[in-house]
Order: sequence, then structure tokens, then C-alpha cells
Amino acid sequence: MNIDFYNIGAVKDEDINFVVIVSRYHDKWIMARHKERTTWEIPGGHREPLEDIDLAAHRELFEETGAKEFALFPVCIYSVSNEETISFGKLYYAEVTSIGPLPNSEIEEIHLVSEFPETNLTYPLIMPFLYKKVLEYLSIIEEI
Repeated sequence: MNIDFYNIGAVKDEDINFVVIVSRYHDKWIMARHKERTTWEIPGGHREPLEDIDLAAHRELFEETGAKEFALFPVCIYSVSNEETISFGKLYYAEVTSIGPLPNSEIEEIHLVSEFPETNLTYPLIMPFLYKKVLEYLSIIEEI
């Protein structure tokens, strides 16, 4: 499996099928647990047919965390590929300022963590790379 990163705009919008939103609330990272799994994941999901990709990120962040108020920042496009397929996603960072109850969705619970977990992840070969890319983005923003 390969993970590659691209600048925003380098991949046609209609080729992007996923959104992932690395999110922070009161200086803690938000992790979500799906009702059918025991592992933790970064909020995100599939884009609905004909849905604007940024609206998909807003929708998924709310559905998976209960976030009511937040600032959402596009970080980059990423791809996950193997010998047969390639899929594209858009990676975001969100600074959440208000969380309400979880909506009725596939998410069982959220967990706020000081450190990004290194174990018990739903997608352990992908999520650490996405998290590190957001950290790089934040370090660049802080320098400006």
C-alpha cells in the first residue's frame, strides 16, 4: 500500500471520494469509535453522490463528532493505492469550539486524547501518516 500527498487542486474534484478531518477540541485530538468496531479512527467518510467535497467534510465532522461550531481548513489531497486500485481523499484540519450530542449515526462514541494513539487504530497503515501531515501543516501555519 502506498500513500501519496498532493497540493489542493492537483487532483480533479470529481476524483475525490473521501474526506478525513483531523480535529482538535480544547487542545485535545478527537477520535471516533464506530458502533461495529473496537478501534479508534479520525473522523471522516465517503462523499455522497454529487456532494460538494467541502460540504462532505462539514457533514462528516458533525455526524461523527457532534461538532456544532468549528473552523475547517483544507490541508491537502491524498491517495491510497495498491497494485490494482487508487482512491483519493481530501484531508482537513478542524479547530472545534462547540460539541453537542452525537447524532444518530454509525459512531458509538468519541474520545478526546492529548496524544494521537499509536495502537488500536481502525486504519493503522493510513491514519498516522494523515495525522503527521496535519502536524506539518500546523507547524507551517504557526511560522507565518
